[in-house]
Amino acid sequence: MEQKDYTNDAVALLKELIAIPSISRDETKAADKLSEYLNKWNLPHGREGNNLWVGCPDWDNNRPTVMLNAHIDTVKPVSSWTRDPFTPTQEGDTLYGLGSNDCGGGLVSLLQTYRIMLTRPRNYNILWVASAEEEVSGVNGFSRVLHRLPNIAVAIVGEPTGMQPAIAEKGLMVIDGYAYGKSGHAAREGGINAIYEALDDLVWLRDYKFRKSSPLLGPTKLTVTVIEGGTQHNVIPDTLHFVVDVRTNEFYQNEFLFEFLRKKMKKCELQARSFRLHSSSIPVDHPLVRRCIERGMQPFGSPTLSDQALMPFHSLKLGPGDSNRSHSADEFIRISEIEQAIDTYVALLEGLTL
Repeated sequence: MEQKDYTNDAVALLKELIAIPSISRDETKAADKLSEYLNKWNLPHGREGNNLWVGCPDWDNNRPTVMLNAHIDTVKPVSSWTRDPFTPTQEGDTLYGLGSNDCGGGLVSLLQTYRIMLTRPRNYNILWVASAEEEVSGVNGFSRVLHRLPNIAVAIVGEPTGMQPAIAEKGLMVIDGYAYGKSGHAAREGGINAIYEALDDLVWLRDYKFRKSSPLLGPTKLTVTVIEGGTQHNVIPDTLHFVVDVRTNEFYQNEFLFEFLRKKMKKCELQARSFRLHSSSIPVDHPLVRRCIERGMQPFGSPTLSDQALMPFHSLKLGPGDSNRSHSADEFIRISEIEQAIDTYVALLEGLTL
């Protein structure tokens, strides 16, 4: 097959995937379609839930393994779409459809790269993994399949980065905060207002700045994103609930940061939903990063979360498309971006020594 044939296969598969709604936790039909294509291309594969993986026929446990990964799920379409998000529409070089950019383009490009690399000399094993529930960091996504995978030396995660390597990624921790008061009639002096009880803590969260800033990721960032309290105008609210979105750099582990915040609260109680989504990075002198730099690519730090947070091994994000298009109306990918991605992936992987 010629390079254009692999690009054509990638685009054909992507169009079929766009036409199948695969919103997080409802990816079964999309996983079935991927399985159908893997069978068509004679690629025996494993499946755990809606996660799929396929290794190489010349697998050797004495060699390191390179994993190519992207996710198959999408967010829900926003209401401002001017097209049917589930109808793949190609206009010239542009393909519109939900999930085309995030991250269908990376998914199909990495799969074609995998097929090409099966025919090329390698001193490593190659593994392609399609994961579910990435958009919600779900327990039935990458973390569910991780125990089924071999030891992995390094991974390329096909998120849309404009084919520039994201060598660091911020972590995420979501915290629920609670303040308590005592209900009473608003016209009287009785009661304890839970909203007022929370004010000092909310102001502290707004104003606090973490000291350690990362050259690639910048500062750790706190944002109060949800507040719920009160029932009606004449009742003193006895409870207040708020949510804090925390984006961590590599200097702050989630568990440590949570304990620090908890101790700073004067009136509010905090509960972390999870500690599992840590910041991640790969050394700039890693062989894969060096190959990127040699090709004139510019490493950077990414503020957005991906399945990298669940990977206990070196990884970088590198994929076609633009992160600014993700989760937006009339999402699209360019065919030329897919073609360039396949070319770039192959160039990086050919001759890679780990």
